[in-house]
Amino acid sequence: MAPVTAPGRAMHALVERLYPLCRSITGDGVRATLDVVGEYLPLEVHEVPTGTQVLDWTVPQEWNIRDAYVADASGKRVVDFAASSLHVLGYSVPVSATMPLSELRPHLHTLPDHPSWVPYRTSYYKPAWGFCLAQETLDALPDGEYEVCVDSTLADGHLTYAEHVVPGQVADEVIVSCHVCHPSLANDNLAGIAVAVFLARSLAERNPYYTYRFLFAPGTIGAITWLARNAERIDRVKHGLVLACAGDRGQLTYKRSRRGDAEIDRVLGHVLEASGRPHRIKEFTPYGYDERQFCSPGFDLGVGSLSRTPYAGYPEYHTSADNPDFVTPEAMADTLALCEEAFSVLDRNRRYRNLSPYGEPQLGRRGLYDSLGGRSDAKEAQMAMLWVLSLSDGEHGLLDVAERSGLAFDTVAAAAGALHDAGLIKA
Repeated sequence: MAPVTAPGRAMHALVERLYPLCRSITGDGVRATLDVVGEYLPLEVHEVPTGTQVLDWTVPQEWNIRDAYVADASGKRVVDFAASSLHVLGYSVPVSATMPLSELRPHLHTLPDHPSWVPYRTSYYKPAWGFCLAQETLDALPDGEYEVCVDSTLADGHLTYAEHVVPGQVADEVIVSCHVCHPSLANDNLAGIAVAVFLARSLAERNPYYTYRFLFAPGTIGAITWLARNAERIDRVKHGLVLACAGDRGQLTYKRSRRGDAEIDRVLGHVLEASGRPHRIKEFTPYGYDERQFCSPGFDLGVGSLSRTPYAGYPEYHTSADNPDFVTPEAMADTLALCEEAFSVLDRNRRYRNLSPYGEPQLGRRGLYDSLGGRSDAKEAQMAMLWVLSLSDGEHGLLDVAERSGLAFDTVAAAAGALHDAGLIKA
């Protein structure tokens, strides 16, 4: 795992700053989150009105909340939204009532297997109200009357999402997507947001080949809305990566696209293997994060998903235990470094055509052998040139060369650069 770095510490600080905000699939919490992200990156923020048809879905009403609590007979708040945004069922409709504990219980959600943790629960598309609390808190509540208040609004408004574009040398795009709808959950997905922010800043310093479009959107409905609003230009999207659960101590996990052999799948597999990092490669399933929207058969984009421990794969998932202490600067720095390595390969994975394909061209008179003199890797560099010339038929990319030859991608790319400069191959 990568050591603690300045970006690692800065990403963790961003997670801590965003953690208290109450996010949902719509509302002021999303806007406040994007306001913070906007301090790091210029964003184009989009507001899509309630009722807008987006593919098979409709943009829902906007939800906002000011306060929520359960108070005992003395007026003491035994469950308090002000202490944690997880304490209220997401999208709870307004309620103001007094009721006995027996009537209140069906609206209370706990985790009996982890009695000190508070669960994360929502009811986005079915009107309901409720509270989430620790099982040990519930067990300590005496029978009696309780004041129940959810000071919220559910009304016509907007769904909010944002984009940041890192211009490339070509208009073809790589999508990097992360969801911004979860409330106080550090790994899922504040760590993903933080890695995306610092990845965008890193790419902007590189003059990348592809144009990189970063999407900060609520899960599911946000990706569906973006796809619906960009269907006419979707052919520009050549590759994509969904970032989630990017900050826990587990090993890196890559989930392939629906295609299974998309270029992004091959690049992530190659880079993970070459890096020596402990990792897992998972096949596509139509459940998870927004890769399933981008990979739906009508779009069939080459979009995979990168995480550390996958969703629902750790006990802290969707609980109050997924707090800033659960994610580490080291893990986020490692995720960021892996993304930088992968996109470096993706950007350089060109297909070339050999301009001297009849027999082996004479490298010596072009000074290519002389350029290797004294290099400790001279033999590998020479072999890389020969492999690039052999597979530069317009059909094979440099990743094909690296995989078939067993040579490092950087060595192959350097050889291709030398051959291109000598006029022996062209893209």
